[in-house]
Amino acid sequence: MIDHTRRPGQGTFSPAPGAAPLHRMVAAQASMELRILLRNGEQLLLTMVIPVLLLVGFSLTSVMDIGEGSRVGFLAPGVLALAVMSTAFTGQAIGTGFERRYGVLKRLGATPLSRFGLLAAKTAAVLVVEVIQIAVLCGVALSLGWRPAAGAAGLAYAALLILLATAAFSALALLMAGTLRAEATLAGANLVYVVLLGLGGVLFPTDRFPEPVQAVVQALPITALTEGLRSVLTEGAAPALLPALTLAAWAAIAAALASRYFRWE
Repeated sequence: MIDHTRRPGQGTFSPAPGAAPLHRMVAAQASMELRILLRNGEQLLLTMVIPVLLLVGFSLTSVMDIGEGSRVGFLAPGVLALAVMSTAFTGQAIGTGFERRYGVLKRLGATPLSRFGLLAAKTAAVLVVEVIQIAVLCGVALSLGWRPAAGAAGLAYAALLILLATAAFSALALLMAGTLRAEATLAGANLVYVVLLGLGGVLFPTDRFPEPVQAVVQALPITALTEGLRSVLTEGAAPALLPALTLAAWAAIAAALASRYFRWE
């Protein structure tokens, strides 16, 4: 028999309307973003295959003069930085740009998920992919003769740089994808990838640029990440404050701009 004396709020299946906690929304969105990233063959080519080919090709040949020392020792940190940028910025900007064009972001905008929550979810998904990238690239570099010189402090510093760079590149990606048309984002993200590949110290030292250019290049996030990783992983130097501060500044400014100007449609 049905107990008609019970009040509506006392039922076992009483509704509880309202948004889920932010961490649960971010976790659910990050899980979906990760599945999308892993299913996208073009992005996997950009984020995994190209860095591996650059590492192997330029380590085994002397096409480019990188100065004295081990070729793979110089190239490995730069290629790691390139992999982070390709995943956190290039691939994410292009993917998000077309999600916005096709109305996916418009539907997300109707949910309680905030711009900050979307940024956090996409960054978390990118970090998972980066772990896979770093494992593969380090394995390839070690097989080519790379012997990292970093101790525990150096490895912790490298992890910090990668986290800061991921936050900065992810915010820049969402800023671009949330303000430009999808076609412009596609062209712009690929152009930035090529330009920073040449200017960021990935394949050759930045001290070969003219001094006025060096001042600009040193302020780039890819340069801060590349040289910070190279200093501790290859040269065994003590962690430096400037690369971390540079990446933190880029992350803070880009995140603030993305939160302010990102449009769902």
